[in-house]
Amino acid sequence: MARQLHVLIAGGGPVGLWLAAELRLGGIPVTVVEPRTEIDQRSKALTIHPRTLEVLASRGALEPFLAEGLPIPNGHFGMLENRLDLRDLDTPYPYTLFLPQARTEELLQERALALGATLLRGQRVTGFAEDSASVTVRVDGPQGAYEVRAAYLVGCDGARSTVRAAAGIDFPGTPSTVLGWLGDVALDSPPPPGFSAFTLQGGLMVAPLPDGRFRVVGTSPDSLTTEWPGDLTLDELRKKVVAVTGEDFGMRDPSWLSRFGNATRLAATYRSGRVLLAGDAAHQHYPTGGVGMNVGIQDAHNLGWKLAATLDGRAPDGLLDTYHAERHPVGAQLMEHSRAQTALVATFTPEGLALRSLLSELIVTRPEFSRELAERLTGLSAGYPSTDPGAHPLTGTRAPDLAFAGSDRGLLSLLRPDAHLLLDLTADGALAARRTGSRPAARAVHAELTGRHRAAWYGVRAALLRPDGHVAWAGTDQDDGRLAAAADEAVHATAQDVAGAAAR
Repeated sequence: MARQLHVLIAGGGPVGLWLAAELRLGGIPVTVVEPRTEIDQRSKALTIHPRTLEVLASRGALEPFLAEGLPIPNGHFGMLENRLDLRDLDTPYPYTLFLPQARTEELLQERALALGATLLRGQRVTGFAEDSASVTVRVDGPQGAYEVRAAYLVGCDGARSTVRAAAGIDFPGTPSTVLGWLGDVALDSPPPPGFSAFTLQGGLMVAPLPDGRFRVVGTSPDSLTTEWPGDLTLDELRKKVVAVTGEDFGMRDPSWLSRFGNATRLAATYRSGRVLLAGDAAHQHYPTGGVGMNVGIQDAHNLGWKLAATLDGRAPDGLLDTYHAERHPVGAQLMEHSRAQTALVATFTPEGLALRSLLSELIVTRPEFSRELAERLTGLSAGYPSTDPGAHPLTGTRAPDLAFAGSDRGLLSLLRPDAHLLLDLTADGALAARRTGSRPAARAVHAELTGRHRAAWYGVRAALLRPDGHVAWAGTDQDDGRLAAAADEAVHATAQDVAGAAAR
């Protein structure tokens, strides 16, 4: 007999674990099914980007990451010689946080379990059957196969997603034509911090790991292939490094050697009925720039509050469909950026080197160019433009961590996963003072903006913030009555039958 659950998540990596935590904060029962019996210590991802740090901070989950991670105030685009300066980005976290994925996963697992999620390791989702009211998911466990009935199934199970395949969701794109390589090794004579090199013989970067080892990652002319050359060996890695740098830095004792391709694919839809996709199950790409895990967590952050509101009966019609509408374009942009960076790291001609030199120079001489690349790479520029021609330009944008007079806490600390935030910026708190049961779907907070100059927020007297920190509505009307009426209309659009839902 099938057991009843609200949400089943296939895949217990960072994306699935963050989604599980978000759902639990919304009061939704959730079970995560993960084939691995333990966390893989071979960390594919090493960096947490500023937007992901904001996501963690908005749920009070950031401190353990900051306590262990190493802040790096710059980032690379396509392994160009000059790095992107992140220090002037409009975020309280103007850096990437260097922390191996294995530790990130451990911290996210601790959080999900502490919030009441169930994690079933050593078990695998093998298929499902869907009806109008539920999804019956087939799982292989240590005691054999069994079924779980869930309201929704979310595939966070990687690029080879069983859930995506079983749902019949197309995964169009391009096959791999470039094979990057990496080795986590000991180096007796390591290069200086931030070392990278690029020549006609190849390109590589070297980054220190917390255990004293180093990650050596790069490409070379023989990487331009559609044929699998076999597993990477230490001798091969050493030859590639020597060809570029003239030395091997005393390379020895590898703990992980790997190749990775640039197959680039994007799911045709992120939702099919009661089945949804997030992370690598929805998008596959060359891992340059370290964006994959970050975009996946941001997928989960967009989906979590919407799925919880849907299950709780608070969501307006069509809210869950906005997950695909908003995140699929972000995935498409990820494909474009990844392909652009792949072109830069896989070009071994004089013309290619000239292009790299030109773009690298622009990063230094054109701050606006560098900033645009940095905002795209770090996820800070991701937004969901409104289709309403009369909407304020802020609508759909990510709200920065606005500072308030008389408080050492910024906007991020006010966000909650279970309700919108009505930010009353009027001088006398006209909206917050008038707040009654007419606005039960949002918390009203009166505050006075201060601190950093933000031209886009000039004249804004009230704003409605979604649980994920994006602007749902912004108002500038100088008449308090009309402003309050517009705010009420915006809030009511975020929830369906709120009184009835609260009663339930």
